[in-house]
Amino acid sequence: MTQNSINNIPMVDVQAWHRPIQERLEKKALEILRSGRFIMGEEVEAFEQEVAHYLGAKYAISCANGTDALVLTLHAAGIGPGDEVLTTGFTFFATAEAIMQVGATPVLVDIDSETFNIDPLELERSITSRCKAVLVVHLFGLPAALSEIQAVCDRHGLILLEDCAQSFGASYHSRKTGNFGLLGTFSFFPSKNLGGFGDGGLIITSDLKAAETVRMLRNHGSACQYYHECAGYNSRLDALQAGLLRVKLKHIDEFNAQRRKVAQWYRELLKGTEVIFPEDRENHIYHQYTVVLPSGRDMVKKRLASKGIASAIYYPLPLNKQRALVGVASEYELPVCEQLSEHCLSLPIFPGMTNSQVETVASTLIKEMC
Repeated sequence: MTQNSINNIPMVDVQAWHRPIQERLEKKALEILRSGRFIMGEEVEAFEQEVAHYLGAKYAISCANGTDALVLTLHAAGIGPGDEVLTTGFTFFATAEAIMQVGATPVLVDIDSETFNIDPLELERSITSRCKAVLVVHLFGLPAALSEIQAVCDRHGLILLEDCAQSFGASYHSRKTGNFGLLGTFSFFPSKNLGGFGDGGLIITSDLKAAETVRMLRNHGSACQYYHECAGYNSRLDALQAGLLRVKLKHIDEFNAQRRKVAQWYRELLKGTEVIFPEDRENHIYHQYTVVLPSGRDMVKKRLASKGIASAIYYPLPLNKQRALVGVASEYELPVCEQLSEHCLSLPIFPGMTNSQVETVASTLIKEMC
């Protein structure tokens, strides 16, 4: 047996994750298949009510995916051509893409080197006369510095919006992320903390007008069947996804606690090494466990792969270096984003990961850095 086959540690092992609830997932899937109702309906409505209650929001509106959630949110916030939206330069492209999709321009802001989140001081320095909103991202499961960011928004009359794709279940000052801005968005991509079995998204808000606008936009601009107020989108959550997410929602705190336990194991094993690892933060729910290596990141990644250990680079190219943003946001200087993009490496983390697997990853990482 080869060393590669002995390890075989993926970034996310969904089978290990779902094993304790597999029978309930299968039962729910069969129930929906037999119902004959696959688009919207009671299952989706029940999920929206349950997820709103869990997150502490007045309204929760599901949609087809996390990117659509961002686009619908920007529309509902009144963002459009001529507006600028401040956001982090270190995030998945969808954050900036959604801003461009509504005709606005992303203004990229550098990040804090310890949290990977937007730096509030850099945020304030980046405001222009055309800025209308801040779209904050809670990266890797750690809430951004919302108190400071909200203060900046208040001083400059900016709308605060939250991209919570990686922070489902994380709290800041005892409130779940997504509740601080006018609207908050979530993704149910399978690897997310509340991962679905395909694509899915969600918007939460406590503003009735914003909620009504999102509901209308996700369904072809229609609030009443066959009567359309505006050109909207076809962005509805499937009943099957909603039903399976309902099953997983009941266990989300347990799943996030398991992620925190894995992170604790990593910290104990990497302590005293050259690896810079995330601090123990009470509100971190570790969508990713991302470390910073002093040098040789790409070679270390290849060496881990040769031993059957997955790793990933989130993100190899900050937004100001993306070809799609040349002439739009390519002029921004983001030294922290650029430095971290060359040194960061995300290690396997998922509910159901064992201490033995974490020890294997950590010991191999330390060895291959030499």
